[in-house]
Amino acid sequence: MKSFSSEAHQKKSSVFSVDGEFQKQLKEAVKRRRNFAIISHPDAGKTTLTEKLLLYGGAIQQAGAVKARGEQRKVTSDWMELEKQRGISITSTVLQFDYNEITINLLDTPGHQDFSEDTYRTLAAADNAVMLEDAAKGLEPQTRKLFEVCRLRNIPIFTFINKMDRPGLEPLSLLDEIESDLNLSTYAFNWPIGSGDLFRGVIERQTRDVVLFTRAERGKQSIERRLKIDDPEITNLVEKELLDKAIEELELLEEAGAPLDIDLIRAGELTPIFFGSAMTNFGVKPFLDSFLNLAQGPVARMAHDGAVDPMRDTFTGFVFKLQANMDPRHRDRVAFVRVCSGRFEKDMTVNHARTGKNIRLSRPQKIFAQDRSVVEDAYPGDVIGLNNPGMFAIGDTLYTGKHTEYEGIPCFSPEIFSWLRNPNPSSFKNFKKGVNELREEGAVQILYDTDQSKRDPILAAVGQLQLEVVQHRLESEYSVETIVEPMGYQVARWVSGGWSSLDEVGRIFNCKTVQDSWQRPVLLFKNKWNLNQLEQDHPSLKLSSVAPVVSGVNPITL
Repeated sequence: MKSFSSEAHQKKSSVFSVDGEFQKQLKEAVKRRRNFAIISHPDAGKTTLTEKLLLYGGAIQQAGAVKARGEQRKVTSDWMELEKQRGISITSTVLQFDYNEITINLLDTPGHQDFSEDTYRTLAAADNAVMLEDAAKGLEPQTRKLFEVCRLRNIPIFTFINKMDRPGLEPLSLLDEIESDLNLSTYAFNWPIGSGDLFRGVIERQTRDVVLFTRAERGKQSIERRLKIDDPEITNLVEKELLDKAIEELELLEEAGAPLDIDLIRAGELTPIFFGSAMTNFGVKPFLDSFLNLAQGPVARMAHDGAVDPMRDTFTGFVFKLQANMDPRHRDRVAFVRVCSGRFEKDMTVNHARTGKNIRLSRPQKIFAQDRSVVEDAYPGDVIGLNNPGMFAIGDTLYTGKHTEYEGIPCFSPEIFSWLRNPNPSSFKNFKKGVNELREEGAVQILYDTDQSKRDPILAAVGQLQLEVVQHRLESEYSVETIVEPMGYQVARWVSGGWSSLDEVGRIFNCKTVQDSWQRPVLLFKNKWNLNQLEQDHPSLKLSSVAPVVSGVNPITL
């Protein structure tokens, strides 16, 4: 009996030791993680800033311009052929790299407003956001919309005011606009010395150092020179009137501006401001260094039964993006999973919350734009790519241990509706496959006529460019030519009570009834006036501009 007790005690101690070692390893991994998305209006320089952050992080050796010249390489984050042709980001991607012993997960998002829903989904996986502004334009419409999404999720926002080497608005005016229009306090972490052709660098507010930059060779890191603000040599490098003005404005901020408060930053109520120029590398490295010190690490995520702490010892994660044909040679389909708690390990078996099935994750991938490598393990804040043979949907939760289901990611109301026709019956198989896979990844919403004899799907998009991308990808990735025919509707609303609620109302006019991929009723209206009229005629009919979150069912396919 004594021998058995001793053996049991040793076994218990061994388990405790293993658990203690795991918790220590998990704590260190979580401490090293930083995760963020960049939000901006088109042409603010988001892709260029992304490239320069990768350059300083050592993830690439030479940054490419947005539009390639001659043999110059294309930008790393834009992998889709249409992105390379147009010089814009159309789809989100993930870029993981290490910098100063910190593992950074950069969630690159589309800047174009027609792809804002892809950005909304990506922000669901982000712990921090970098708001990029054009110094000449200030806050722009798309930036404001994305800011509101960040505010709803209480995401900390770091502001980088770009293109200071070009003529722009006064720095104090830019700060005032953020504070008044967004109701967001600001703290300038550095302050520009001059602007446009007279841009000489920045003054770091904490150290009172003057950081001077010279224009680097295109695509290379700029040479940084740092001097104390009272160094006599500075008068030979910076015009006196420019330096005096910058110092005077800094003193004004010290007296009237908000103080630095890390708790307010992480609550999303105070934004640190950084000035620079991504194209010429002005201010990018100081921004990256400060961001990593101020940004929050992986945070708890809300699930059906409360918040899930990253330090929970069982693995949980959710699918926030699906992508088909990232590697056209292999016709692959990838599910992007944000790790939320515990440790992910290759070949582990997880539970799929929506279907209740057990799934073995045998080929996890680390994603770096189009490049892949096998993942052995991953921790909260990381994003992994899983092979997706059609089993995953956006918003799905994967977990081990206790049942967990994270809050879903809703679909937003589209504004453009068109029939998608396949004029060549012999290519229907490829047409069907392409439509189903593009629907899965959320490239566009797919609706279906309630008349089963009408097989043509309905493309429902936020912007016209989405339709062009779908046609381009069907042709280039699935060898299918298509015809898009506008339907003349501009407003969509989901029926909150489902088909039974719609049946109770009876016949309705001035709208078209269709169904979404989850067989839920959707009403299409030609304009807001028709929508308002229906709501007045049938006040008991509850309509929503956001699709309900799906649980426990599979989508219909073409």
